[in-house]
Amino acid sequence: MPHLIAPSVLACDFGRINEQISLINRSEADWFHIDIMDGMFVPNISFGPAITKAIHKVAEKPLDVHLMIEQPDRYVKDYVDAGAHLISVHVEACPHLHRSVQHIKSFGIKAGVAINPHTPVEMIFDVLEELDLVCLMSVNPGFGGQKFIYNTLHKIKRLKEEITIRNLNTLIEIDGGVGLQNAEKILQAGADVLVAGSSVYKTDDPLDAVKRLKSIEKNTLLS
Repeated sequence: MPHLIAPSVLACDFGRINEQISLINRSEADWFHIDIMDGMFVPNISFGPAITKAIHKVAEKPLDVHLMIEQPDRYVKDYVDAGAHLISVHVEACPHLHRSVQHIKSFGIKAGVAINPHTPVEMIFDVLEELDLVCLMSVNPGFGGQKFIYNTLHKIKRLKEEITIRNLNTLIEIDGGVGLQNAEKILQAGADVLVAGSSVYKTDDPLDAVKRLKSIEKNTLLS
């Protein structure tokens, strides 16, 4: 299946948020990636359910909500009500990960698990069959505009191998430092979804940036 592009709203100009959301509506992007930060699990604060709901009213593509927060189970329903199509929680924030995943799915939406750069992918293998998506953080979470951590490529390959062995449809999403300079290598390693923030919203032509990321075809990748 063709890879997906999920522009990160965190990188947009919040003074023109409706305009910037409408821009992505017109693009070839597939999802909106919504980063939720609480200032505790990560050293930054973004926005909450109210802003997410406002984005949903304008967005014409699914909302991929990434909860970078402590005790995420407490807030899952709030983001479901705000319009989330998929919610990812961090393995590092969930002492009862299987329960957290089942809680998300109980609302009839898709469930994902995110993994910080230092966390081995094997940490989520016991719940892999339950997941629609695994989000591999390729920067330290909390701030946009960081450089891609290239060890992530090894983690993608290891995770893809396990997904293939188990004959699963779980998607691999890469979040952090993704752009035209490394997208091909990331897809070659086995990624399915590219989260692109600065590489879309900080360019002179976001529509063209999305188009170029989307146009990287599987059959052009090295074996």
